Amino acid sequence: MIASKRDLIVAELEEGTGAEIAVSLDKGGLRSAMRIWFDDLDEKNGPVARIRPHGLKAHRVQLSFGHFSGEIIRQIRKASNEDVQLARALVNSIDPSVKVSFGDQPQEKWLVENGSFQIEATIRHVLSADTDEAVSRTCREVIVPLMAAMAELIGYDVVEEELGTNGPVLEGGLKPTVVNRRERNPRNRLLCIRLHGEKCAACGFEPRERYGIAGGTIEVHHLEPLGNLSTSKPYDPATDLVPLCPNCHRAVHTKRPIPWSLSELQDLMKDTDG
Repeated sequence: MIASKRDLIVAELEEGTGAEIAVSLDKGGLRSAMRIWFDDLDEKNGPVARIRPHGLKAHRVQLSFGHFSGEIIRQIRKASNEDVQLARALVNSIDPSVKVSFGDQPQEKWLVENGSFQIEATIRHVLSADTDEAVSRTCREVIVPLMAAMAELIGYDVVEEELGTNGPVLEGGLKPTVVNRRERNPRNRLLCIRLHGEKCAACGFEPRERYGIAGGTIEVHHLEPLGNLSTSKPYDPATDLVPLCPNCHRAVHTKRPIPWSLSELQDLMKDTDG
């Protein structure tokens, strides 16, 4: 039953979205569902996703807004073009086999304009919808992209531990985590893997193929480092991000302030191959 999957759902969604997640059982309707929302927002004040078994081997997921979401919706309507683009890219990364609808809005141009906004998705499985495998797949393939898209629009940042906090705090001092914050955002990793796969763009190594379940080590690299930009620019996850294995990622950043390009790194590897 879906009620027994609470811990599994929370773990999948918190890893995928980078935000704290709350869930509760919804007994309305013929079959129970789980309601999912961001833990720091009351479920009436923000986006809420519902996962419900649909037939024997499918789940239906609905995302809508609570009755008192006016403040959050006004905040979403102020989202930058970049954040809207990222949110749409996250939703568009859902596998085409999943039936997704946006009410009367087109899939490529959807916007959260008021409290009537809703997304509905139906995902079918080979196994029973009650299995852990099916619930995990629904979370990873549908609910994570939907909630991650809402997180982008709301403006959630990933909270990271600042480096060097044991020393004195100096006015104007640099915080090393700031430059790489977007690079480390799990939502960017999600997008990068969905768009490009998990094969290193420099050396071709695919950690998961080598290490199995211990191989989720692929990292995300910005082709143009955010810290080197003098002005903001539109951000396209399809062209601005690539997956790199940990070794290649560290290697490109040994050159400062501008890292090695992928072609330069590949030339260096050819030189060492003799």
